[in-house]
Amino acid sequence: MKKLVLLLGAQVCLYTAIQARQTPQAHPPADGGNLDYVDPTIGNVGRLLEPTRPTVQLPNQLIRMAPDRKDFLDDQLSGFPLTIVSHRMGEVFSLKPMINALTKHSWNKRLTYDQEITRPWYYSTWLVDDEVKVEFAPGVKTGIYRFTFPAVPDKAILLDVYNGGPSAYHFLSGNTLTGMETYHGDIKVYMYGQFSTAALSTTTLQNGQMAVGTQTIGGRGRAVIKFPPATKEVTFKYAISYVSPEQAKKNFEEEISRQTFESVAANGKKLWAAAMGQIKVEGGTTAQRRSFYTALYRCYERMVNITEDGQYYSGYNKQVNKDTRPFYVDDWSWDTYLALHPLRMIINPNVEQDMLQSYVRMYEQSGWMPTFPVLYGDHACMNGFHSSVIFLDAYRKGLRNFDVQKAYEGMRKNATSATMLPWENGDKTPLDDFYHEHGYFPALHPGEKETEPKVHDFEKRQAVAVTLGGSYDDWAVGQLAKDLGKQDDYTLFSKRGMNYKNLWNNDQQFFLPKDEKGNWIAIDPKFDGGMGGRDYYDENNGWTYMWQVQEDIPGLVALMGGKAAFEARLDQLFREGLGRSKYAFWAKFPDATGLIGQYSMGNEPSFHIPYLYNFTDAPWKTQKHIRQLLDVWFKDNIFGVPGDEDGGGMMAFVVFSSMGFYPVTPGLPVYTIGSPVFSKVTIDLPNGKQFTLTAKNCSATNKYIQKATLNGKPLNTPWFTHEQLVNGGRLELEMGPVPNKAWGAAAHS
Repeated sequence: MKKLVLLLGAQVCLYTAIQARQTPQAHPPADGGNLDYVDPTIGNVGRLLEPTRPTVQLPNQLIRMAPDRKDFLDDQLSGFPLTIVSHRMGEVFSLKPMINALTKHSWNKRLTYDQEITRPWYYSTWLVDDEVKVEFAPGVKTGIYRFTFPAVPDKAILLDVYNGGPSAYHFLSGNTLTGMETYHGDIKVYMYGQFSTAALSTTTLQNGQMAVGTQTIGGRGRAVIKFPPATKEVTFKYAISYVSPEQAKKNFEEEISRQTFESVAANGKKLWAAAMGQIKVEGGTTAQRRSFYTALYRCYERMVNITEDGQYYSGYNKQVNKDTRPFYVDDWSWDTYLALHPLRMIINPNVEQDMLQSYVRMYEQSGWMPTFPVLYGDHACMNGFHSSVIFLDAYRKGLRNFDVQKAYEGMRKNATSATMLPWENGDKTPLDDFYHEHGYFPALHPGEKETEPKVHDFEKRQAVAVTLGGSYDDWAVGQLAKDLGKQDDYTLFSKRGMNYKNLWNNDQQFFLPKDEKGNWIAIDPKFDGGMGGRDYYDENNGWTYMWQVQEDIPGLVALMGGKAAFEARLDQLFREGLGRSKYAFWAKFPDATGLIGQYSMGNEPSFHIPYLYNFTDAPWKTQKHIRQLLDVWFKDNIFGVPGDEDGGGMMAFVVFSSMGFYPVTPGLPVYTIGSPVFSKVTIDLPNGKQFTLTAKNCSATNKYIQKATLNGKPLNTPWFTHEQLVNGGRLELEMGPVPNKAWGAAAHS
């Protein structure tokens, strides 16, 4: 009994400690409006893979900061970056305070922290051992740190770098310095900064060697700034530039030189209040509002504007370019084409058009339309050319302020001349020629030796996933060709858009691989294909890829034998067992998290699947499953994201689904209706109008639509158009505790 009491006491202490860490975020300060609900710590512990980061930034701007640590449960951090260059792909310029004499161990010392507060525009924490308070507020191309030191004789700031390659710090005076760090091998990132207090001494270090004063030496740069013993508070203002050291200084002088910490934070708060205030909700629980507005906040993490005074460095032609429009980078279209780009087309179409024009510029500069555009160029990642879908979707939703003809040129070149191989950029290979001739990507039999040297050793061919993704992308090219009057291209790519049918095995009722001779390769679609199923699928198994035909859902329904069989197959998806232990399944499919049956909420290819019931005679099942998924997998705590969030990719699904509708097929300007968690949603549209969705009697129990009207007229289909939305539509739903199985059922008869 004594051991039991001690064990329970230890558990209570652990729980209390975790709650204490969460308290500042669970009960945020009364900032007013929707900002009260934003909690950047939601999802800061990953289910299996990457956690979210408590990112502090201005919406879609270059400066992004999150403390350098593993995740929320890590009680120590390594330091603080001056900016995050790319989502999960690196930082530049590290700094941290120090109160003891410098030793060789100081640089690697980890800092125990507590009392952390993270808001989108403000960060603070308490370094327990050193008793130093650290605060941060972001600007556009600038940032400001504030350090409050204890009454001890030794007080210093250590500046370091994250990346290999040449780097240096250079002191211009006792409180002004410049810095240069090389990112990704050849990109020079420049910094100009000033401390509020003149230093007692300044020291630069190159490759472990000390040099006092202003000496600059090649190699790895570090710096130490020591302050007088009486110093209590030090602020550090800085600016970043990808253009030049002179531009870094200009960014500093124009943006932050005359600002205070309070004014920078206040400006950030104002900008975030405007962003969060664009969508207003009524009803729902506090937890649902916290999940919703935190998801909306994450939708502004990227892309980011890197233009500086009408010029920008481009990793696509490796030079500084001039432009009258902003240039944006940092996007992963495999993750973001599904929901994040469509959401931005509603709430911020002007920024979306600037982003699309940035894609066009990248094509003009590099010769290829990118799919994962980051600072240094098109990151070879995942599969597919889903930027093609984004362009079509934007064009059909009335976004035309980008070079559509040049965009189409790039889309067409990707579709005809680029390799489809996963995690590979560049010219097509013999495997691509095979695809263009035969209409599917050929796969290897288990144990068969790879014949194409460009196939990634780990990512493999992903033959089924590549075929399905390529079909969607080709469909998008064909549809835009049709809209632009390019009839021959429309005929060519529309045919290729049907290639998905070539891998449908009617006997097995799965999309399955074929070899180059056209023979089926016998596999277990639930578990075969190596790590992540990558021989045939990608990160997910055949149960997920069964539904990857967003461009032709009626065609998929027909392949499965009609609406009744399609519905039954959907039912089985949510019920099908793993056939093995969870640890055995996840050891092979770690990305397939957030499981309900074989449905994986934790990965992007699953987002549209629960909405597919709207193509059957049972739209009420969409309503049921959407509510279940939001309630089970998106809690307002550190575990509240079921998989890799991917910089807004997953959170846009939460924003749409919580509001009650979703873009099942980007490229078609329509939305399908789910089950809103709020009794009223109001979107302030950039054209001055408002779209409102009212859900009468909405509650946790009343999740089923009984009847609906759109603009005062009865609506008996679970669909409405983008045009109806942006014209200020009024969608009114009446909710109840049991399904109205007739509502919306005749929509696809």
